[in-house]
Amino acid sequence: MRHRPRTVLSATLAALLLAACQREPAAPAASDTAATPPAPANPHCPADPGTAPRGELAATRIAAADADGSRGLYEGPVWTGEALYFSHFTFDPGFPSRILRLAADGRVETVIEDSGSNGLALGSDGALVAATHDLKELARYDLVDGSRMRIVGEYGGQPFNSPNDLVLGADGTIWFTDPDYQREAAPGGQPATRVYRVGTDGRVEVVDDTLANPNGIALSPDGRTLYVAGGGDDGVLRAYPLDADGRAGPGRDLVRAEGPDGLAVDCLGNIYLTEHARRRVRVISPQGEELATIAVDANITNAAFGGPRRRTLYLTGAGALWSVELDVAGLPY
Repeated sequence: MRHRPRTVLSATLAALLLAACQREPAAPAASDTAATPPAPANPHCPADPGTAPRGELAATRIAAADADGSRGLYEGPVWTGEALYFSHFTFDPGFPSRILRLAADGRVETVIEDSGSNGLALGSDGALVAATHDLKELARYDLVDGSRMRIVGEYGGQPFNSPNDLVLGADGTIWFTDPDYQREAAPGGQPATRVYRVGTDGRVEVVDDTLANPNGIALSPDGRTLYVAGGGDDGVLRAYPLDADGRAGPGRDLVRAEGPDGLAVDCLGNIYLTEHARRRVRVISPQGEELATIAVDANITNAAFGGPRRRTLYLTGAGALWSVELDVAGLPY
């Protein structure tokens, strides 16, 4: 498979890149008398975020994106402020992938060929940060010229399995999942499937190695809770408290889930948990209460909020892209 030329980042440049890929501004330093600093405001969330969905809803297909769902999946939706970007990988050997864009006028077009990508996130510099299986790495894609740079590609001297999904913190810290779904895309791998943290110094640490095939990952709007979905057919949605340094405490399971996949989070803190073969989204409160379900008509993979007011929930799946208008704003990936 042919790949675009790439540049491997030095440790210093990696740290600068991670710091640039902010999702929200850092909280101001706490005073000497403050026990806990206040939660930072999330720039993607309005003062009045709206009202959470309730009951049973259904999403509508975006016809321009229809494809053969038996040959591959759409994944990793991210809203850049002007358009929705998402990955499209096939089940051919090596799981070849490209990055597509749904423009404001409804057209779907390829913006990066041969990306090897699955999950996508957005850096504050406008670049995409991708979990890729072709080279088993996290990579930065420049949307202007399509150039690719490695952020990190191994742990313990060995390649990752197949980085799947990722989320960026306020200071540029990256958390990502590494299941083995596309492990055969390239040689090598890890002895276990894990959740990882990449600090702004480029150091890779294990967050959790007890969750089989961790998949979707997201942060709460205040950046103080990390959510991970995984575990296969008898899976869970797990929540980890994050300390001031962005390190995770012990996780607790919020709900059981059947084949959990990608996640989205609204500005009220509710989690949108996709269940792949059940063809639905479950809206779960931070306390674990199920508030609503959103039905689709094919296997589903992931979710992200977008649109002018960021109240459109976009959903990706097996050759399908859906949307549903909600009364609450949410985060762009």
